[in-house]
Amino acid sequence: MTDSFAAVDLGATSGRVMVGRVGPGELDLHQAARFPNGPVHTPDGLHWGTQALFAHALDGLRAALGHDATIASIGVDSWAVDYALLHGNRILGEPYHHRDSRCERGVERVHAMVPFEDLYARNGLQFLVFNTAYQLAAEEPRHLLEVADSMLLIPDLMGFYLTGVKVAERTNASTTGLLNINSGHWDTDLARIVGASEDMLPRLVDAGTTVGSLLPHLRKQLAIDRDIPVVTVGSHDTASAVVAAPMVEADSAYISCGTWGLVGVETEAPVLTAHARESSFTNEGGVDGRTRFLHNVMGLWLLNESVAHWERESGRIDLERLLAEAAAVTSSVTLFDVNDPRFMAPGNIPARIGQWCAEHDVAAPTSPAEVVRSIVESLAQAFAATVRQAGELSGQRIQRIHIVGGGSLNALLCQRTADRAGLPVIAGPVEATAVGNILIQARAHGAVRGTLESLRALVRDTHTLRTFTPEGR
Repeated sequence: MTDSFAAVDLGATSGRVMVGRVGPGELDLHQAARFPNGPVHTPDGLHWGTQALFAHALDGLRAALGHDATIASIGVDSWAVDYALLHGNRILGEPYHHRDSRCERGVERVHAMVPFEDLYARNGLQFLVFNTAYQLAAEEPRHLLEVADSMLLIPDLMGFYLTGVKVAERTNASTTGLLNINSGHWDTDLARIVGASEDMLPRLVDAGTTVGSLLPHLRKQLAIDRDIPVVTVGSHDTASAVVAAPMVEADSAYISCGTWGLVGVETEAPVLTAHARESSFTNEGGVDGRTRFLHNVMGLWLLNESVAHWERESGRIDLERLLAEAAAVTSSVTLFDVNDPRFMAPGNIPARIGQWCAEHDVAAPTSPAEVVRSIVESLAQAFAATVRQAGELSGQRIQRIHIVGGGSLNALLCQRTADRAGLPVIAGPVEATAVGNILIQARAHGAVRGTLESLRALVRDTHTLRTFTPEGR
């Protein structure tokens, strides 16, 4: 017997609804809908259009149910850290985007009250200017935090829209900076310091928890006459992606490569050493109590924003052809720091790469092919160095790297990562986040059983994976 599940998988540039059929030895995915997502500029800053995003998700669920009326449950995942403030059932404005410049004032306010060393000991998170704690401290006007009676991260907000129930799933809650790394509970003292009351923090639940069923008006809107439960998954998209990374061997590193590149290893316990803190490694919650010990690398944002800039200037770009031209570049290209803060905001990334090169007295890439090759080589170098560090800091001897997500389709990036790391790279699955989302739903439903390792073995056995061996060039 197989069962069907719907994954609402929301990314920073697009969203999708996937239908997965799961049973013993079977794991099959079908895309029901795909829709755009992105920042919305308003006079007060950069925001997400979450209500429009929810409307897209409902359209996707309608398409999914049209494809398979037997769907047993729904799970939602998205990017981390961003949140909505609510009073009762009403949202108090659209959530800010984590690339909005307001975050900088939040950092100053928090570090004036709690030194970063103390923060790391409490939450285990690397310094990222956009962590939720800093965003809360940056809220203006401050009285909004007094009016709000709840705060919901993006996937939990979507779950609330679906069920009317407010919860916080732990893997995503761990990215806020407000979850105590030792107890696994909210750090209410730290929440008060940044301006959030204890009452604003929702009830914590684990991945695989049934939150509730679709609200009656949504059942009517979707033309269904039965309850469909909404189940929490690894609601931070990286947590779901790591579930689906086919790491059946213990000595593996992962790179969840999309807009961001999340590079790290899975551990049984957090790594809170001074060396880990100084190396900007983070300890985020994984499914089944695992720890995702990782470092954020800028990721395909650099390539995507460059292509978007060129398209604004001269029309549609054939990305496949551009990548082929980049692969054919034989001259050496400059390696730049992909994590330089100047690359955070949307805009003309190629010009910013040129600025970085000028400041560092190195040759800037000129043609689009050279810019793309420089981006790929710089990302590969950053990925390889981060994998090496992750192994050293966690005490693991890394033997292979799994690249999952959209970056697994970029053969040039996968090959150059293998070359620079001196390790084989196993690429796939592309839709790792949706796969992990569906697997956790399937396990909660009883369609599959076992540990994360058994779920990963199912991914390995049902997906075509590509291996890139180091070429030493």
